[in-house]
Amino acid sequence: MRGNWRKAFTWSAAIVLGGAAGWFLLPKLHELGHTWARVSSGRPGWLLVAVGLEILSFLGYMGLFRAVFARSGSRINWRESYEITMAGLAATRLLAAGGAGGVALTAWALKRSGMDGRTVARRMTSFLVILYGVYMAALLVFGVGLYLGLFSGSAPVGLTLVPAAFGALVIIAALSLSRLRGVTGVAAPESSHAIVRRAKWLGHSVAAGVRGALGLLRSREPGLLGAVAWWGFDIAVLWASFHAFGHVPPVGVIVMAYFVGTLANTLPLPGGIGGVDGGMIGAFLAFGVDPGTAVLAVLAYRGIAFWLPTLPGAIAYFQLRRTMGEWKAEEAAETETGVLQPVPAQVAVAS
Repeated sequence: MRGNWRKAFTWSAAIVLGGAAGWFLLPKLHELGHTWARVSSGRPGWLLVAVGLEILSFLGYMGLFRAVFARSGSRINWRESYEITMAGLAATRLLAAGGAGGVALTAWALKRSGMDGRTVARRMTSFLVILYGVYMAALLVFGVGLYLGLFSGSAPVGLTLVPAAFGALVIIAALSLSRLRGVTGVAAPESSHAIVRRAKWLGHSVAAGVRGALGLLRSREPGLLGAVAWWGFDIAVLWASFHAFGHVPPVGVIVMAYFVGTLANTLPLPGGIGGVDGGMIGAFLAFGVDPGTAVLAVLAYRGIAFWLPTLPGAIAYFQLRRTMGEWKAEEAAETETGVLQPVPAQVAVAS
């Protein structure tokens, strides 16, 4: 009975939200053609540069993925790295929610490759710590830099010091949490509530992930620069989009507006559509950027960043399913013969 009520409520909410979206969006559809015409009027050369920069951003993401997950004894080679990362990026674009879709798909693929759940959780946490550590460091450096005049551009406190303080707090919290010791997954005493046990498990998991990230950083693994490339080249897409439509704001302004706008990725919207766009445009307006140019540049950026990985990512997902079938067949053969079968070239041990 409870399941039926829950299903009815879900469908009712979906209908109400769909009706509300139609009520507000349908009157705007006649403006879509005009908006697209304005976006397509940008300088083609700069838009092609933006596409190339987005591809470099994806390569940086793949490099970071390999640095964290493709260790000795892994089945994940370059082909598998491409399939997992592209499918995960497509999932992230289609369902924002802080990248939860991409994280879930990546963890699922890693487990299918033979990696145990605890290792997946620890390395995934390390991966996210490194990736978003660059995010928080950028908020701190560029926020303080703009406010102090080290970077050119206007410096409203709400878009400089406030995000910088947030970035600093997150970094301090992560480093402090890394000192937490304990065995991940050990249940709390029976007298504890479930929420307490989950909080302890989460705390120990994050702490282990932070320590793993710090260990990787100390190893000076070159692939970790992929985190900088992922964010840097993606921001460069926005920079190139401004070039395509005329006036280009200072680099510090572009960086801060980008990171403040992408905070909307935490909203459960398809690809962050609406939230990220509005956040970025609002940030640019607060920095004093021309509204018309800001709207066109952000729309061009979002079109490239959203659609470029979506179709290849969907194809990569089906390729990944086929790869998983190969892994399953290998495991079945090993079980039947009791002898370790040679690993085909396409799934050779990653270096």
